[in-house]
Amino acid sequence: MDVQTVGSAAAAAFGGPAVAVAGGVSLLFLKSFLSQGGGGGGNPNHLASVPVVPGLPVFGNLLQLKEKKPYKTFTKWAETYGPIYSIKTGATSMVVINSNDLAKEAFVTKFDSISTRNLSKALKLLSADKSMVAVSDYDDFHKTLKRNILTSFLGPTALKQHRLHRDAFSDNLSNQLYNLASNSHREAVNLRKIFQSQLLTLALKQTFGRDIESIYVTDLGTTLTRDEVFQVLVIDPIMGAIDVDWRDFFPYLSWIPNAEFETKIEQMCIRREAVMKALFQQHKKRIDSGEHLNSFIDYLLAEAQPLTEKQLLMSLWEPIIETADTTMVTTEWAMYELARNPEKQARLYDEVQSVCGSEKITEEKLCKMPYLLAVFHETLRKHSPVPLIPLRHVHENIEIGGYHVPSGTELAINIYGCNMEREVWDDPEEWKPERFVAENEQIDLHSTMAFGGGKRVCAGAMQAMLIACASIGRMVHEFEWRLKDDTGDDINTLALTTQKLNPMLAVIKPRN
Repeated sequence: MDVQTVGSAAAAAFGGPAVAVAGGVSLLFLKSFLSQGGGGGGNPNHLASVPVVPGLPVFGNLLQLKEKKPYKTFTKWAETYGPIYSIKTGATSMVVINSNDLAKEAFVTKFDSISTRNLSKALKLLSADKSMVAVSDYDDFHKTLKRNILTSFLGPTALKQHRLHRDAFSDNLSNQLYNLASNSHREAVNLRKIFQSQLLTLALKQTFGRDIESIYVTDLGTTLTRDEVFQVLVIDPIMGAIDVDWRDFFPYLSWIPNAEFETKIEQMCIRREAVMKALFQQHKKRIDSGEHLNSFIDYLLAEAQPLTEKQLLMSLWEPIIETADTTMVTTEWAMYELARNPEKQARLYDEVQSVCGSEKITEEKLCKMPYLLAVFHETLRKHSPVPLIPLRHVHENIEIGGYHVPSGTELAINIYGCNMEREVWDDPEEWKPERFVAENEQIDLHSTMAFGGGKRVCAGAMQAMLIACASIGRMVHEFEWRLKDDTGDDINTLALTTQKLNPMLAVIKPRN
């Protein structure tokens, strides 16, 4: 097998959700399965070495990871080698964690030793060399970016200020569903298409203050429609993130040219930057004219610590790509499970009806609906939107679970494996929201670790919960859902996220 073939297999194995994550989530770029680096470092305390999954010389375990769902292979290996083990991906040593307790140990107590990331070549280009909260190292620059985004629209105060945008999102989603309901028995409703479009509207309003129908992009010399803007800003970069350069597995061969790969990613970056510049200039003119809106760009230009032009454009782009990914994935999976479990759908409807009656569901009422919150958390558990936390780089010798993890190792936390841990979850393969319903016990937002943990916990976790829960509750309150055809719960691993392989197609009937 030649190097290029190995590269293709590796891309298939690891390319198949970062952001979002975290997002999520994340997220999207929260989403990286590849890193450069090697093992090394001493073992002064003479701790036991992490169990090793046998592999081949040079290639390590790459050829055992040909499918696009490495998190499932990692979970299966845990049955043989235990909750923590080591693999080789080409020249890189990687420790994989498949346990809730060990993951929390890594996230919290060992955070200072694993706070950096080594990115694949694609992600380094697409993130403008870590100019994003999701993939930046935990340093002053990361803290500045995160402070900006929390202050402007993801922190508690900012969430209240942007409430009108989320309410408009909910109303628009409901109105579109009502318009389609009468014909849904002939042409089933594609929830993904509707929800994704509304999420883009929400992201644009929060970032720039307004939605768009089209925009003239000077650097490209053409006018792009809204759908074309979505393609350039969201779809193309997501696909670019999984187009892995085979040299990521063998950094000592990085001197070998790979012009086709580099040109493809660079063209994506050029088009994205051109569109972001056009959006930036449009709204800078608005601000310069004296018109100010409650948006991220208004905050960055007026109050934030100065950023370079590229850093500014990347800061504005990040919430657009991250809003449009993991929240949609979680909501679609939840509605799919409710549609194929009518008794659980009926239980959720009864709960929402008892709280809201004939009134619309509001965010203030979510805390009174424990079964709705249980549906959300159980969906995060079974259908982890970001099944693998983007790799952390171990930059000093550490101990995890009583094992020695040397400096230079990459650390992969398999969230899917943690959420399938039989010692923690009864019947983990089953979707059972009831497991999260307990008397007088509040659900921990991070109980499934879907939003990460520790100091790098996803900044958008609360907004994701508000959007998903309000949407799920309202859709079930206002419509009865059944599947047009049950295409099964096969998973399409795209970038870092695990969306349904086929969009959910539903027949909906208004309840009133």
